Amino acid sequence: MLVTPELLSAFPLFKPLGAEDLDYLAQRSQSEKFARRAVVLNAGSQEDRVCFLFEGRLQGVDFTIDGREVGLYFVDPGDFCGELGVFDAGPQSEYVIALNSTIVVFVPVGVLREVATRQPAVMTNLGLKLAARIRQMTFQRSLLGLPNITQRVCCQLWSLVSDDHKQTKESVEITNPPTHMEIAIMLNLSRETVTRVFQGLQNQKIVRRDGPSRLIISNLVLLKKYAEGKQSP
Repeated sequence: MLVTPELLSAFPLFKPLGAEDLDYLAQRSQSEKFARRAVVLNAGSQEDRVCFLFEGRLQGVDFTIDGREVGLYFVDPGDFCGELGVFDAGPQSEYVIALNSTIVVFVPVGVLREVATRQPAVMTNLGLKLAARIRQMTFQRSLLGLPNITQRVCCQLWSLVSDDHKQTKESVEITNPPTHMEIAIMLNLSRETVTRVFQGLQNQKIVRRDGPSRLIISNLVLLKKYAEGKQSP
């Protein structure tokens, strides 16, 4: 797939850019397709490129001392990862893997840094994304310390609910929710354990699946109580 200025302009980060900057970036960027479970960015490597997701889904992962995979964050189309390299010369801090067949656009770190330096809006948005990523990863790490497995899973589900919907008592629809395996990786659990928790929540009519791409949370109040440890199943 050819990287064009029009393609780059579809990414929210590049919305503030004019034709000249978009053309400059497009000439120096490249696209690449990855199969499911392929490594897109390698931890410990000097990647020197920022990954923009055009199609598919990515996940940032790390490994515990005993070798267990732990999920840190997801990357959806239009989003990006590997931005830490824009701010320092260090290696990639975590692995980024493809959760399905994906198409990404790689923008060289130096080129993106050059454009962001003369375009404050881009630099600001890069900083905001980095701050959000740190907060999200800190939250994920905190979940691993919860001894109650059901509470851990409910906290993960509660984090999928938008702030606007958290104030309502109505049911909420989560589109393209993570699979049981993806949640298991995020929480350092087995897929079977996550499935058992979901079965319990479904029996209590707290959640229900509506096909592979929709998760309905029917009882936000009870889910929140479980997530906060104020009530046990």
